[in-house]
This record gives sequence, structure tokens and C-alpha cells, in this order.
Amino acid sequence: MELSIMSLGARPLSSVAEERRKWREEGRKVVLTNGCFDLLHPGHVALLEAARAEGDLLVVALNSDRSVREIKGEGRPVVPEVERAETLLALEAVDRVVVYDEPTPRDVVRALLPDVLVKGADWAEDAIVGREEVEASGGRVFRVEMVPGRSTSQLLERIRHG
Repeated sequence: MELSIMSLGARPLSSVAEERRKWREEGRKVVLTNGCFDLLHPGHVALLEAARAEGDLLVVALNSDRSVREIKGEGRPVVPEVERAETLLALEAVDRVVVYDEPTPRDVVRALLPDVLVKGADWAEDAIVGREEVEASGGRVFRVEMVPGRSTSQLLERIRHG
């Protein structure tokens, strides 16, 4: 049987946006983060756990394979989007995964308007896509300190060159 992202529990944006409306009515705080999450490592896990601690539910906007190739170049992602989504959904911190095909998650941010938008501290606050929309809707941006020496690029470099 071939796995699909939907069979694993990832949801289309329209479905998560509908859930978001319900969560808002229930007074639940929604946190959103995004990224490629290729070769999940302890730095990713630390970011996701810190993000989840900021609210009641964590939605991860995951770059599609095409989007990752556009951003990172040929040879990436190493892990296909179906498997990246499956791995993220297996983590206790992650409640929903939405896969997006665009280079940035702006459409996802606009559709969900999370209470908290989380990115790694390697992103300057004024460079965080969706910051303006989130702040204009009463939300806030939270930057998580990075785990030194923990990045997919560094991990791939160690694999390639020992």
C-alpha cells in the first residue's frame, strides 16, 4: 500500500483552517512553525518542543519536496515529504502538519493567523514571513535559540565528508 500524506494525518490547509476557527472559539492558543524538516535532528526537536510550549496546539507548515528543491537546490530533500510529515506527526509536540508548495508559508500564515508564530533565532525578526499578519491580528512572534552545531546542512556535510 502506498502511503499518502493524508493517510498519515497531514491535513489540507482548508481543513486545518476550519479546525483553527473551532480552536479559536474554544479559546485554545495555536502555534505555527514552518520549515523543511529534512533529516530530523535534535535541533529540530528542540525547536518543535519550544514551539509547542507556547500554546495548546502546534501546527507545522512543511515545505513540499518541490518547494525544498527550489530553496535548497537539487539533491534536497533527502527525505520525501510523505516521510517527513509522518515523522513530524509521530512527535508528541506536533498536532497537525500542513504541506505547502510555495517558497514561503505566507498563505498558510494568512489562513490560520496563529496566536504565536515560531521560528529559529537564526531568522531576524523582520525577515520572518508572516510576522506582520500575525502581529496585526493580535498574535506574536517567538524566536527559539538554536542548538549549536545542529543543522541539516551540517549533518549532511558530516555524512559526505566523515
